[in-house]
Amino acid sequence: MAALSSILNAVLDFALPPRCPICGVTVEGDHRFCLGCWQKLDFLVEPWCASCGKPFEFAQAAGTKCAACLIEPPDHDGVRAVTAYDDNSAVLAMGLKYGARLGFANLIANHMARFVDDDMTDSLIVPVPLHRQRLWSRGFNQSVLIGKLLATANDIPMRTDILIRRKATPPLRSMSSSQRQKTVNNAFHVPDRAKKAVAGRSIILVDDVYTSGATANACAKALKRSGSERVLVFCWARVLKD
Repeated sequence: MAALSSILNAVLDFALPPRCPICGVTVEGDHRFCLGCWQKLDFLVEPWCASCGKPFEFAQAAGTKCAACLIEPPDHDGVRAVTAYDDNSAVLAMGLKYGARLGFANLIANHMARFVDDDMTDSLIVPVPLHRQRLWSRGFNQSVLIGKLLATANDIPMRTDILIRRKATPPLRSMSSSQRQKTVNNAFHVPDRAKKAVAGRSIILVDDVYTSGATANACAKALKRSGSERVLVFCWARVLKD
């Protein structure tokens, strides 16, 4: 069987070689970028704001917060985004969400794994939920796909019954930051049966794209209201504004 499987894999690789998810050129293995696209992606690394995780352009003292967080601290405890959101990183986010390119979830989860520290092993992964109407029309929740792969690879439990989206909200893409906040206000809640699992727990909130922070803050507010100690947001791409 092993020999047959090896032969079949060789045939598939010849007929359907792995391709870069951005430009489509042939690459060495699955879930990899070509060198050109890899160099175009703006991977986000420290130093970043101690409150929201937004990267700083220059080195800062430990614990430094950005101006926005000094004025209005977020409800969550930081964002760990793999890349900045741009035309290149958007190919994966949009391809997964609207093009049903489900294999992109594996690549995204693999890159998110670098943010998992030793002190997160007792955390609970909670994907940002979709309302049932959106789930029925799309057929899947991209955050659940990413979260499940991240959970399996890092031996961290994931729960999809912790956070419930009780209000069907319109797409937020064309809204201003204040409109987004108003739209998702009280859109999420933790049911009574799940509060015990949240109490005193550190939560890894998984999403695909972090734009204004309205959705993440609404989720974090619901989780912390139910007793969560910390909510850290993991995402593929983050919109960075001047």
